[in-house]
Amino acid sequence: MRFPLALTAKIASYIVGHKLKKTDKFATVLQLEPLHTCNLTCTGCGRIREYSTSLKDVMSLEDCLQAPIDCGAPMVSICGGEPLIYPHIEALTNGILAQGRIVYMCTNAMFMRRKMRAYMASRFPTRPAVVESEMAALLKQELISEKDAADIRKGPKDASAPVIAPHGYFYWNVHLDGLEYIHDLIVEREGVFKECVLAMKMAKLLGYQVATNTTIFKETDMKEIEDMFEFLGELGLDGHTISPGYEYDAAKKDMVERLNLQPENFFLTRAMTREKFKDIEDWTTRFPVLGTPVYFEFLAGKRDLTCSAWAIPTRNIGGWKGPCYLMTDAHYGSYQELLEKVEWDKYGVVHGVAKDSRCENCMVHCGYEPSATLGAPINARSGDTWKNIKFNFGPRPKPSGKGKFVNAYNGVTSGRGHLTGPKEATKDLAGAA
Repeated sequence: MRFPLALTAKIASYIVGHKLKKTDKFATVLQLEPLHTCNLTCTGCGRIREYSTSLKDVMSLEDCLQAPIDCGAPMVSICGGEPLIYPHIEALTNGILAQGRIVYMCTNAMFMRRKMRAYMASRFPTRPAVVESEMAALLKQELISEKDAADIRKGPKDASAPVIAPHGYFYWNVHLDGLEYIHDLIVEREGVFKECVLAMKMAKLLGYQVATNTTIFKETDMKEIEDMFEFLGELGLDGHTISPGYEYDAAKKDMVERLNLQPENFFLTRAMTREKFKDIEDWTTRFPVLGTPVYFEFLAGKRDLTCSAWAIPTRNIGGWKGPCYLMTDAHYGSYQELLEKVEWDKYGVVHGVAKDSRCENCMVHCGYEPSATLGAPINARSGDTWKNIKFNFGPRPKPSGKGKFVNAYNGVTSGRGHLTGPKEATKDLAGAA
């Protein structure tokens, strides 16, 4: 199966239940942002710019744990900012899992290995032989150092402190926008791609489920993304999500003022998205891409979908963000208030006409993937439900073996680095476009 049976059944039964009850609008995935602080300054990221005046603020653990209950979503994507910076991230993760929900930890991976070492240390006092065996494998692949191993043998600093352990409902979801050179350019720091790979290798050795998420921009070389998926196949990852980028107003302003870049050379129009994703259906037969074939048909320009932003709501330090993850017209005190007060008919694109000019070029998964899944009458075609079922219950594509020949480390590792900072990023991004 492309997605584990228990998880697929959980989500499917939840959606069917609401369909039988004829619920008009309901949440399928909650995007939970406990903070907007980040250790990177990724070009094109709107979050750290939109909430620049509140980067030190965090949601309380109680509010974070209540948000999934309030909206009822069976899956929670913990994002940000960088969620592993959140001081209660272990308690938050375990709390949501205890609610019986699926958790996707959307991370840039810079702190993943630290969190996994803490998990190993927590187990060392009771299972030293098992942990020693794990450490031997990790040391062999240089995924931990001898000093790391010595620290793990000391056990946890606080035996009562929670850790993030492997779980059938938990996924590390690592952000990757290309191979080493391009990814490090986009995140504006050398060495990040390499750390992502090391963290993902360590996670798989320890029994975690690992996925990646990739954003496509105008300058993205789709052949490079194809090569990246071939390379990641060699790591035994559990799946990939992919979505076109969107022109956040805050990100556009930052690009002009800080990097001297023109946003129109970076973000996609609707026509450009269709061109970029013209081969996505072929990719889904070769790589474990997660999603629905209906959404991929939409990205490839083979059909239209309307936006269902209410199905993937965002809860952050401001409240329930409306109307969607990308646009902020207001924050609301509850999910129900978001549903009731947002005038949903004013947003989205219907029959090729943008109801709000900001929606014109958006084809992002958080608005359109639920439309593909839920099958609203305006979107539905005969056979869509069976198509989605067949896709997700079908066999997982296996690695082709080509990944071992991909030159993934084509940046600083190979001597082709770049200096971190706006000036060099401006020059190199312009050259890559």
